[in-house]
Amino acid sequence: MVDVAEVWSEALPAIKDGVTGVGVWTALNVSVAIKYEDGNFVVGVPYRDQELAGHLRLPQTKRLIEQEVGIRLNAKVNLRVIEGTEAADWETEKRRDAEKRRLQEQAVARARAEVAAGTSWDSVYEQLSRKFAATPNRSLPQNRAQFFMEAIDLVAEALSKTPVADDFAERQYARCLERISQYTELPSTLVAVKVLERTFQG
Repeated sequence: MVDVAEVWSEALPAIKDGVTGVGVWTALNVSVAIKYEDGNFVVGVPYRDQELAGHLRLPQTKRLIEQEVGIRLNAKVNLRVIEGTEAADWETEKRRDAEKRRLQEQAVARARAEVAAGTSWDSVYEQLSRKFAATPNRSLPQNRAQFFMEAIDLVAEALSKTPVADDFAERQYARCLERISQYTELPSTLVAVKVLERTFQG
């Protein structure tokens, strides 16, 4: 098992030789090596000295620390500077990391779903436009009625394949309903009712 305190103690003189400035030196002096885990060399700064942590995160200083520690561990390392100097503080930091990853994954999944929903409903919207443009004698009520029935089928089928699961999809769906309403001069609420009826009928 790696004795991180010993590694840090051995690396410090070489690190100090490569940096200048009271702030960096002070930060190095108050820092405590906590753990070497999954390629991360974890160094903690006491809570009372957190303003010094930024000195260790400066790219030039960070690279130097990683280089000197890496030489002694015979491995490529990534420096992690955290608040606190105890193992429990590193566990807390890992939980924060996990939560950040979870939120990022949620955001990515949500963005992908929005793109998929947007693409799907955009396609339906364009199909409605083309279908109405291809309707002969659109001024005649019977032909608009025929378009209406076909449009309801189209949107109902899309609704069954692309459930409305969020606000973005809700707006895209409503946009299609409004398009049918505009073309047929029927209330959009009635259009929505007909789509739902058709969806339930399968």
